[in-house]
Amino acid sequence: MHYWFFFILLAASAVMIVLEMRGAKVVLQLPFKGDIKRESLWLQQWGQFVATFFVMLFIYSFERNGEGIKKSWSLAAAVFSASIVCFAIKRTVGRVRPNRENAGRFLGPSLKHANWRESFPSSHSACAIALSVGLTEMYPQATLVLWFLGVACAVLRYLMDAHWPADVLAGIAIGYGLGHWVMNAFGYHAAPF
Repeated sequence: MHYWFFFILLAASAVMIVLEMRGAKVVLQLPFKGDIKRESLWLQQWGQFVATFFVMLFIYSFERNGEGIKKSWSLAAAVFSASIVCFAIKRTVGRVRPNRENAGRFLGPSLKHANWRESFPSSHSACAIALSVGLTEMYPQATLVLWFLGVACAVLRYLMDAHWPADVLAGIAIGYGLGHWVMNAFGYHAAPF
């Protein structure tokens, strides 16, 4: 893992939080319609439960042995750990999503689920990057495609006004860091970026 990349992402997220809190115009409110909207919704699911499950099945269908099982479960662990960390942070800081009342404010801890106040960090971005990192560790020849899927998901979370830029950057950092950490724990070290 390139630690400098992880720390640059965290620093960029912190800078964006400051800019967003000071009123910088960062929300785009783009009107996606028709096929473009449907395709973008599909890409935003990379790293979520169903996509991860089918990737696990796909790997296992090609490697019906202990290695296929190990690869499948290591991916699940990477994505799940990113999801859990994001869940804990979201419930702790309670940041309001764009285009809602009190948008961008940090409301503090809450045990109750309220999607409108669970913007920071982007768990879609974290899970997408964790899945891409994990797959890249196992299949480095597909690095460009896998990173495209992860980054496309993250960028679309911002473009669809689901998150602030800082939320997406923090999600990418979490997915990148945990993806590498978990894959390393399972013995995969192929591709640092």
